[in-house]
Amino acid sequence: MIDLCPCTEPGEIEAHSFAMIDAEIPEPRPFAGTVWNIARRLIHTCGDVDILPQLVLSAAAVEAGITALRRGAPVFTDTEMACCGIPKRRMGALGTTARPLLSLPGIHERASREKCTRARAALLEAAPLLPDAIVAIGNAPTALLTLLEMLAQGLAAPALIIGMPVGFVNAAASKELLCRSPYPHLCLRGRKGGSPLAAASVNALAELAFHPPEPAIAP
Repeated sequence: MIDLCPCTEPGEIEAHSFAMIDAEIPEPRPFAGTVWNIARRLIHTCGDVDILPQLVLSAAAVEAGITALRRGAPVFTDTEMACCGIPKRRMGALGTTARPLLSLPGIHERASREKCTRARAALLEAAPLLPDAIVAIGNAPTALLTLLEMLAQGLAAPALIIGMPVGFVNAAASKELLCRSPYPHLCLRGRKGGSPLAAASVNALAELAFHPPEPAIAP
């Protein structure tokens, strides 16, 4: 017999999903407070609790993302897919926007001229826009490597880097370099990742920007 959950409303389904994740990963957890909110959202997005040991999240990075969104910092994604996963109404309510870097003018021409990927060309073209912004990379390791290269050359840092590129070529390596960097970041180590996880990270931060969790009451 297949045991079906009776939940039917979207909010009810999500709350029940989160409760199931909490039950499957009981205390003590590797993350707490707002950081657990981010981790749980990422687990929920991919339906895989096994990503937990590979998540690199910190309270400082989460707070940097929340603070940036509250002051209206723009969000730039490496793909249209990641951008589509971030509701415009949510960004609008925070007084900001999410924009895919590949939509910037001149990308195709620069990639052709410099014989590089469109992801690299997009990051190079967007350099003046990136300081103090949130940069969410869920697809292209080349985008993350190019961003880290520009930062090493003196570009002012984004408020937060979300490093979730997926794949077999340079995905794990690019994220390892991000984890060793001094820049505020949220990251999923290894080959797993994807645009949905990058978008989910931004959405979780936006939710926290709107509705900060109530402080725990000491027993």
